[in-house]
Amino acid sequence: MDDVVTVAPVDVEAELDRLAERYRAAGGIGVQTMNMLGGRAENLLDRLPAQIRDGLEVSTERALKLSMKAAQGTRRAVPDQPEWVNTAVTTAMGAAGGFGGLPGAMVELPATVAVLLRAIQGVAVEHGFDPAAENVQFDCVRVFAAAGPLTVDDGADLGFVSLRLTLTGGAMHKLIAAVAPRLAAVLGQKLAAQTVPVLGAVAGASVNYVFTRYYQQIAHVHFGLRRLAIDADFDHGELVDRLAARMQQRLR
Repeated sequence: MDDVVTVAPVDVEAELDRLAERYRAAGGIGVQTMNMLGGRAENLLDRLPAQIRDGLEVSTERALKLSMKAAQGTRRAVPDQPEWVNTAVTTAMGAAGGFGGLPGAMVELPATVAVLLRAIQGVAVEHGFDPAAENVQFDCVRVFAAAGPLTVDDGADLGFVSLRLTLTGGAMHKLIAAVAPRLAAVLGQKLAAQTVPVLGAVAGASVNYVFTRYYQQIAHVHFGLRRLAIDADFDHGELVDRLAARMQQRLR
């Protein structure tokens, strides 16, 4: 008689609690770090020249498109790295960019986006998803629609995990266009932080450290919810709502 393999049921509540903790941990260190650097996060964008601020959205959309190609193209040659390696790489890049002031930061920014996207793909793999699949590539870009690490977020804004676009011709371009305005504001804060007088390279390294940790954590939340929906046979939208409710309850 063949042995019957019993699969333990998924503890949905425990997993949602774990994901809620990840979500809360993702951004908390960001505002603290920027306050230590002497800048209030909400005022950072005012430091940028008007011409840079006005062109951020277009630059961000272009960076996302190029990063998608670069991140996917490196998968054959370079294996996914541990999260600490991704953080170390972007921290070094941020230091170099910050040392060069705003011009250096502008050159470094698209490279950092590419590394972040590649790190997000690595998290997708960790949760059992194929980064070459079109829907997973969509999910990787969706992660960037999360509130940035320098934003005081109450957890109610979980729309990034439920953003829906039909997989039709040009859909990725539509998604990038939808995500770009939000990411542009986040990257604008990053650029401004790297222009902090005197601190330069320290600010650049610190900001990239915060950004990399943040987006890797948010990717775990995103793909963790996707995996939970599959393993527990739950509606994904319902899980998003229940996670958002948890975040709201902690504020009361």
